[in-house]
Amino acid sequence: MKLLLYRSNGFFKPDFRVEGSGRQRMANALRLGIIGLGRGFMLTLPALKADSRVALAGAFDLRREARERFADEFGAPAFDTLDALLYSPVIDAVYIATPHELHAEQAIAALRAGKHVLVEKPMATTLADCARIERAAADAGKVLVVGPSHGFDAPVQAAAQLVASGRFGAVRMVTALNFTDFMFRPRRPEELDSARGGGVVYSQAAHQIDVVRRLVGQPVSSVRAVAANWDSSRPSEGAYTALVTFEAGAAASLTYSGYAHYDSDELVGWIAELGYDKDPDRYGEARKRLATLSSQDEIEAKLKRTYGVPAVAADTPAPHHEHFGFIIVSCDRADLKLSPKGLSIYGDTERDFQPIEPPALPRKEVIDEFVGGCLGIRRPIHDGRWGLDTMACCVALLESSRRNTDVAPNQLLDTLSEKP
Repeated sequence: MKLLLYRSNGFFKPDFRVEGSGRQRMANALRLGIIGLGRGFMLTLPALKADSRVALAGAFDLRREARERFADEFGAPAFDTLDALLYSPVIDAVYIATPHELHAEQAIAALRAGKHVLVEKPMATTLADCARIERAAADAGKVLVVGPSHGFDAPVQAAAQLVASGRFGAVRMVTALNFTDFMFRPRRPEELDSARGGGVVYSQAAHQIDVVRRLVGQPVSSVRAVAANWDSSRPSEGAYTALVTFEAGAAASLTYSGYAHYDSDELVGWIAELGYDKDPDRYGEARKRLATLSSQDEIEAKLKRTYGVPAVAADTPAPHHEHFGFIIVSCDRADLKLSPKGLSIYGDTERDFQPIEPPALPRKEVIDEFVGGCLGIRRPIHDGRWGLDTMACCVALLESSRRNTDVAPNQLLDTLSEKP
C-alpha cells in the first residue's frame, strides 16, 4: 500500500492505493503507528479499533510484553526502535501517547519522517518545544492534532456551537471547577515533577483551559492565578484557582484540586470523568490505597493499568460522555450547564434540557478530527497553534502564581519569538 499525497486547500490530502495485500483494513484506511502503549493508548483503543478509517499498522514501546501483545492482537509489526516505526513504509500517521517529556522529540522526529501526528496533551513540557513542534508540522506540511483533551467532549462541542450561534447573546462568563483524587492515584516520578510536565497544571489545567477556550471562542488576554502544593509527599502543584480573561471581554474562573477530599462528580450525577457511574461510598479510596504502597509498588501499580499486562483488558465502553467537572457558561440570555448526559439551558423565562445521545465509543471525536484532517476533509481545531496557545496559558498560570500578577500568554509567546 502506498500513500500518495497532493495539496488540497492547504492540506496534504492522502489518496490511499493498494499495492499487495495486508491484514486488517489496510486498503482504504489511515495506517496508524502507536508510540507508547500505555494508559492513554488503552483509553483511546476502543475508538481506534472500531473506526473503519483507521488501521493499527504498527507500534513502538520499550516494554517487550506490550509489543508482543500488540503484534499478536493486530497482526501488525511491533518495532524495537522508534526510528524503525517512523521510517516504515507501512505507517502513514502516528499517535504519540508517551510520557509528557518525550512528546517534543518524538513528534518532531515523526513530522520530519513524513508522518501526520496525533500527540497527547500537553503538547510538550515547555513553550519552546511546543513552538518547535508547530514549526516542524508547518515545514513538513503534515497534520498535527493535540489531544485527546476534554475540549473534544461532545457536550463541550454542543455548548460551543450554541454559544457561537449567538442564540443566547454574547458569552460573558464561564465557571469551571473540578475536585478529584488526581494527586493520590499511582504515579510515576515524572508525573509529580513540574519540570518534567507533571503536577495538575500541565496534566489537568491543560484540559480545563482547552474546555473554556473552546466554549468562549476568543483569544485569551490574561491569566491571574494561585497554584500550590499542599502535601510535601507529592512534590508538585496539586491545586490552582485562576481568572482567565478573553479579548472580547468574557472571563472564566477555573478551580482545580487533586487532593482527594471533596469530589465534584457529585455535581454531575456521580458520573466519573471517563463517563462511568461512580459509587460515592468509595470516598477516600485512592488516598487509603496509596498509603499501603512503597515507591516501587506505586510504579508497578501504575504499570498494571497499561497495555500488555496480562490481567488488563481494554475498559468496557462508558455509558456516558467524558467530562471535566462542573461547568456553567453564562450568556446574555441564558446559562448553559454542561453534563455527561447533555445541556441544561436556563433561559430568561424557561428551563430546557437538550440530551446528547450516549457515546457509541469513547473519544470518537478525537479520531474524527484527526482522520478528517489527514484526509483533507476538515481543518483541525486542536492543531499545533491550539496546543501552543493552551500551553502558553498553562505557563501563564504558573508564572502568575509565582509573580503574584496578571500574565498575558501572548507576551510569553512574543518573548519566545525574540529569542535567537
